[in-house]
Amino acid sequence: MRTETPQPIRLTDYRPPAYLIDEVHLTFDLAPNTTRVTAKLSIRRNGDHAEPLVLNGERLKPISVAVDGRLLEATEHTIDAEFLTVPDVPAAFVLTTEVEIDPEANKALDGLYMSGGRFCTQCEAEGFRKITWFADRPDVLARFTVRVEAPKSYQRLLSNGNLMETGDMAGGKRYAVWNDPFPKPCYLFALVAGELDELADSLVTMSGRTVDLKIYVDPGMAGRATYAMDALKRSMKWDEEAFGREYDLDLFMIVAVRDFNFGAMENKGLNIFNSSLLLADPATATDLDYERIESVVAHEYFHNWT
Repeated sequence: MRTETPQPIRLTDYRPPAYLIDEVHLTFDLAPNTTRVTAKLSIRRNGDHAEPLVLNGERLKPISVAVDGRLLEATEHTIDAEFLTVPDVPAAFVLTTEVEIDPEANKALDGLYMSGGRFCTQCEAEGFRKITWFADRPDVLARFTVRVEAPKSYQRLLSNGNLMETGDMAGGKRYAVWNDPFPKPCYLFALVAGELDELADSLVTMSGRTVDLKIYVDPGMAGRATYAMDALKRSMKWDEEAFGREYDLDLFMIVAVRDFNFGAMENKGLNIFNSSLLLADPATATDLDYERIESVVAHEYFHNWT
């Protein structure tokens, strides 16, 4: 059987992105096999050139592509297994795309997938391209606003940043809107939806702000996250005392999931952990278990600043 040899990516080959994305508005209509993702991207040309717009995308079922509200004809763009290409675009414009994806069939745990009946994401290093069309590279930073819609059986609807709005919809559904005011690369995007228990606490920062802290776990497991919460609060205070850096959002969340490619992931404001690195039962946990939780919680939190 022939296998292709991986090709090296060299720093000398680096080229700045041809286009930058300043604002991202995502709407997820969650369903295990037919999730609809609508993306509205505010895009501008990076420099004086006439290159086509090329966005990454894999395993996406395209539904529509529009520039400044006008649907593009098939002759005005091309879509293949890896890219959406629009040859003729203005210097600054809004690109709106709609795609359908199948999270339940995603067994690679990369992009948006299902774990224990819940929706979960992992976008490092190049998973975001399996969610929607995007410039999936770490030097394109954008501010994200995310609306998550799902049946009411999905108790928690979580994403990066601060919770702006939540409510009920027709047809037995509900929604939540999240806004992250800080530009970030798309590999730090996160979304979790499903039934989860919550362990809640808070921290008063050095400037007197109150930050809400929440750890989400499998039902019945909240008691096993107590040490992780304590480690989080000590990590936040240490960053303040050592570097004068206080947490910059109103809310910090950690979610423990059973199926995860990494030990943990530092998504802005919504860290996702493998359950084995977050939960501890005092009756059975060893000193090494607690040390591991302490180090990983601190490591992922410190990604925010230090």
